[in-house]
Amino acid sequence: MSATPVTTEQWIDVARQLGESFAPEVAERDRSGELSKSNFHALRDAGITCALVPSEFGGGGATHAEMGAILREIARHDPSTAVTLAMHSHLVAAQVWRHKHGIDAEKMCRRVAGDGAILVSTGASDWVPSNGTTTQVDGGYRVSARKAPASGCEVGDVVVTSLRWEQEGAEPQVIHCSIPFSADGVSVELTWDTLGLRATGSHTVVFDDVFVPDAAVALVRPADAWHPVWNTVVGAAMPLIMAAYNGMADRAVEITLGMAKGRSEPHCIQATGEMMNAYVTGTDLVAAMFAEADDLNFANTDEFAGRMLSRKTVATDAFIDTVRKAIEVTGGVGYTRSSDLERLYRDVHGALFHPLLPAKQQRLSGRVALGHSPFG
Repeated sequence: MSATPVTTEQWIDVARQLGESFAPEVAERDRSGELSKSNFHALRDAGITCALVPSEFGGGGATHAEMGAILREIARHDPSTAVTLAMHSHLVAAQVWRHKHGIDAEKMCRRVAGDGAILVSTGASDWVPSNGTTTQVDGGYRVSARKAPASGCEVGDVVVTSLRWEQEGAEPQVIHCSIPFSADGVSVELTWDTLGLRATGSHTVVFDDVFVPDAAVALVRPADAWHPVWNTVVGAAMPLIMAAYNGMADRAVEITLGMAKGRSEPHCIQATGEMMNAYVTGTDLVAAMFAEADDLNFANTDEFAGRMLSRKTVATDAFIDTVRKAIEVTGGVGYTRSSDLERLYRDVHGALFHPLLPAKQQRLSGRVALGHSPFG
């Protein structure tokens, strides 16, 4: 990329060019389940992996919503790459939130911008309780755990994770830390073999007696209790993740309207209207997520997280309904493996498995609305 984009349109144009270059391999990688490492080299070279990093730290200075637009555009062409990129990008967004709230985030931001580091999250499996074993030693900790899914771990440089720390006679705690993939005792097991999003490389990261220095620990918190860090993660992550699924719905609608244009059968017209209702609902909800996130200036309250997760659940249902209705409109063609709609239908269901699953989300949002802690 010759110059850093400065407008939303320029960022989307770069994303479109990259997405179009990724598209020819998508069907084959869906069959093989193999993540495209070359795609991430291209994303890094184009400045996309550091787009969110503030310009003063060497990044692209893109807004939260602009990063969402990038993910949405790439997902129109290559959902697996877009979702994997969202996993990296939400970790960057959390660092930007820290920076905007007066918390030092320069080291990680410069690592992403200057070194081109790809960050890998294990948050979906860790959540509040976390797992693994932790022992405090001189200068840090020794940790062991298995973390899955960890999207993009085959191309990752740093895994952002947490480990459960239980000590005799004390309440369990959790340490949040960053561990280089190059550290002794870190390995990847190729375990990801799924219905959809098959090329995200969301395998298992294994920590086998890995040393974590004190300097790599960002937070120590009580286990099994809600902490405001999760409100930050929810606000940074959910809009970006759902933007990728919005892109899948964009593509499904585009395909369907192209195939069904001019049809006049009543059932086709009605199904198309139902598709559009679901599509507009999901798209509006994602826009609302970005609006309330306020370019990562949001206050990380429980109430904010409850609203954000409610929108995530409803948007997920809307995007799944969008693609389901798209297949109904197009008939049997949309159900064949030769159709992008068939793959999009499998891929869009991945939205269900980002935190939180609907029943867990409804319990969390209900607890918050009634004045309780989100987790209990």
